[in-house]
Amino acid sequence: MTNIYGTNVIHIYQLDNKKVKNSRHFAYIIFFVYLCDLVTNYNTHIYMALQCGIVGLPNVGKSTLFNCLSNAKAQSANFPFCTIEPNVGIITVPDERLIKLGELCKPVRGIIPTTVEIVDIAGLVKGASKGEGLGNKFLANIRETDAIIHVLRCFDDENVVHVDGNVNPIRDKEIIDTELQMKDLETIEARIAKTEKQAKSGGDKHAKAVLEVLLRYKEALGQGKNARSVVLNNADEEDIAKDLFLLTNKPVLYVCNVDENSAVEGNAYVNQVVEAVKDEMAQVLIVAAKIESEISELETYEERQLFLEEIGLQESGVNRLIKSAYKLLNLRTFLTAGSDEVRAWTFKAGSKAPQCAGVIHSDFERGFIRAEVIKYDDYITLGGESACRAAGKLGIEGKEYIVQDGDIMHFLFNV
Repeated sequence: MTNIYGTNVIHIYQLDNKKVKNSRHFAYIIFFVYLCDLVTNYNTHIYMALQCGIVGLPNVGKSTLFNCLSNAKAQSANFPFCTIEPNVGIITVPDERLIKLGELCKPVRGIIPTTVEIVDIAGLVKGASKGEGLGNKFLANIRETDAIIHVLRCFDDENVVHVDGNVNPIRDKEIIDTELQMKDLETIEARIAKTEKQAKSGGDKHAKAVLEVLLRYKEALGQGKNARSVVLNNADEEDIAKDLFLLTNKPVLYVCNVDENSAVEGNAYVNQVVEAVKDEMAQVLIVAAKIESEISELETYEERQLFLEEIGLQESGVNRLIKSAYKLLNLRTFLTAGSDEVRAWTFKAGSKAPQCAGVIHSDFERGFIRAEVIKYDDYITLGGESACRAAGKLGIEGKEYIVQDGDIMHFLFNV
């Protein structure tokens, strides 16, 4: 098997120790086996996808937002959407760079965007940490996600009854926070009981370091603060924190669901939320779910853009939400571009070139030789790969190269 510009070409020379000429049938069989291997490798990456879980109290607009996310028309350029379970959606990540690359390359097979997994988590009631209602299932679902999208109701509407009688996004936030904090506190106290003995009896330095982090988490949680508010001093403490798998240590995006008139600049409720989460290093996003629902009903991309312009928005809230969720998971995108297809590929921020090559196929990583890299801006400005080569804008990178978001990559490998 040989690699020619990122494509494996199979040379068939013998069958039962005899040289084969023009064995079209045999070639088809071998090619089919190869395709099966290719699909298997792609699926490995699909099922390892990171997830964002949407949480919120009843009637805050969580399900409306999820339904908008699950509607392909709500995304830019009519990218596809599919559902793998009733409450799990693989949702395409809007990326304007793909459109511009498509215009330049005019790919035969079209444009293939990357995706992010969003999970609609339901079932929270007060007392969830003690197993009330669907509490155990709710907490288990959150534990399985890698980040949280917390939807807060920031609009008044007499026709939409609030579960607690009146609109108060800070109270709503604290209800969910309290349940998660109580579960985390259980985890921390159990670990402290175990770690204290190791730290005191054996003079174990690592146990002492773990105990110090545990006590700081216990203090914060006891004060009604989320674990993510605790400042970690070094990489060792960060590793300790990761091993605890605390619910309130997951990265969070607060989505303020506002009325139509507050879609652009927010309102007093949003200001309250911003003030309340300032110590959590969390992003706050303003979205009007009702407007997003109307946008999702429009048939064409042009109609949706016109609607947005009329209400003073450059981009839909759903698109901004998807992009924010993608970054919340610490994901980035590299690109491949050519006359065959233009495609976005997901990688974890900080990944090196061989790891990113493995996103396409495991053989690319195993037999990695080098990567040819063109920066997106150079590609667009100069008008394509050939012009970038001529202008000296194509970089040759080795195994230690840390791939950047938007890099246009071409991998050379040999297996």
